[in-house]
Amino acid sequence: MLDEKQGVQLSEKVSNPEHTELPLKSDAKVLNTAKDSRLAQALLEERPNLLSKNSIKLFCVLFVSYLCSAQNGFDSNTFGGVSALPDFKAQFGTNIASTTGFLAAIYIIGNVIGSFVAGPCADRWGRKVGMFIASFITLIGAIVQASAENKRDLIAGRVVLGVGTVMLGPSAQSYAVEMSHPGYRGLMVGAFQACFFLGTIISTWVEYGLSFNNSGSTINWRLPMALQALPSIGVLLFVYFIPESPRWYMAQGQQEKARAILVKYHGNDNPNSKIVQLEMEEMEEVISTTGSDKRWWDYTALFKSRSARHRTFIVLCVGFFGQLDLPPTSYYFPLMVQTAGITSTRSQLLCNALQTPIMMISTLAGIQFIDRWGRRRMLMTSSVCMTICVAIIIACTATQTGHAAIGLTGIAFIYVFLVVFAFVWTPCQALYPTEVLTTNTRAKGLALNGLWMNIISFINTYAAPVGITRSSWRFYLLYLIIDAVGVIVIYFTFVETRGRNLEELDAIFDDPHPVTASLAMQKVVVREDQMGGVLVQEDEKA
Repeated sequence: MLDEKQGVQLSEKVSNPEHTELPLKSDAKVLNTAKDSRLAQALLEERPNLLSKNSIKLFCVLFVSYLCSAQNGFDSNTFGGVSALPDFKAQFGTNIASTTGFLAAIYIIGNVIGSFVAGPCADRWGRKVGMFIASFITLIGAIVQASAENKRDLIAGRVVLGVGTVMLGPSAQSYAVEMSHPGYRGLMVGAFQACFFLGTIISTWVEYGLSFNNSGSTINWRLPMALQALPSIGVLLFVYFIPESPRWYMAQGQQEKARAILVKYHGNDNPNSKIVQLEMEEMEEVISTTGSDKRWWDYTALFKSRSARHRTFIVLCVGFFGQLDLPPTSYYFPLMVQTAGITSTRSQLLCNALQTPIMMISTLAGIQFIDRWGRRRMLMTSSVCMTICVAIIIACTATQTGHAAIGLTGIAFIYVFLVVFAFVWTPCQALYPTEVLTTNTRAKGLALNGLWMNIISFINTYAAPVGITRSSWRFYLLYLIIDAVGVIVIYFTFVETRGRNLEELDAIFDDPHPVTASLAMQKVVVREDQMGGVLVQEDEKA
């Protein structure tokens, strides 16, 4: 690894063409990385390769955590689709807006309950055990919900399902970010959130296909709900075979186990890997073996210092602005397009089914740029575009009466909004909060974020159908204001995390001006990585 003096010399050689000691090939680029970033210097010597044998193994390991994300994606679109089916409406009374809102929101009540045990479970027994327990609970909830005969059974299944899915978050998200290679963290954790759409794609298109079944059988809604068990079964089958998080091992004082995992998956089986040495040094310096994560009841580490409060504030902001950007389209897309003039149930289900593959494609496109353009810039740009989309949706919905083309334009901009949101916010909702939290506070911080998000989501989920039905386009004004405020909050408070190892972020948050510190850059020379993992923009600001 280059020491500080060597790093300065290297920077001087870039700015002074008379230096010829550093050979630059035709594919070399002068790229910006975070100021004083030792990670960038280590990557100069050991360029990661996404196509190497160990990188492929790492993706296979991470896929188990991706299944947890897919599990979370199943419910929202599944319930949104089945609630539009005549058979389901007749059996559970979802033809009334308040009933639909209650049955959708009761799942979030389960989320709130599970949030209190999700963090301590991931901290005490590890990320693997946390994923196992949460998946088992989720499996039980899916079985009860799919076999429901009355509203009471359906409510019980949805509450249990909600408990299990929210418990997946702290374990699976922590695992994904802690196991990801530091050179490709944005891509690998972004893929975690992209897999959220796997479940929704399956469920929504199954629902659309079953809409052609006019036999009146309950299979039209039972089968999509039963499919929610698939990701849980996958996690239960494979979680035993993956390694535990190296950072969790470090928090338990088991350094050698942590080193062995990093050597295999980050160091390409090289015990002298500079990247591994850097990660081990920083983890030993930062991660406490007696921290608050050892006390299940202790959440004070999230608030006891200025830097801790700043981190927690950012996490809660991501949850707030990520949830209150628009009515939950995954639940209420059929209702929203009905407001825009589409009354056919089959057409509503088709519109509902189309949103998921569109968002997944957008997310997969977006994760290619997170490590290049940075989290902060992309979040601001996305929020500006979202604000514009909501303004157009409001204008179209308010003036569509008697003008079918205007109504269809409003629907089109709902899709544009979803594309813009999924391109940035979908991957960053998993990546960014997990990055800004320390190892010792990560699980509890994500659990607190899960609790906060679900409180916001409960209000949004329960109020949206009533608000849309009664107020039509005026209800969307709330989201217009929130999206606009989000741009301002991101600009003044969000730090840039690209190009930093997780432990390096401590210095940024301890700085008197964290945002400014995160935007300070220096130039170093690295060869262009065609896979995009370590590339960042060539400018002086993040």
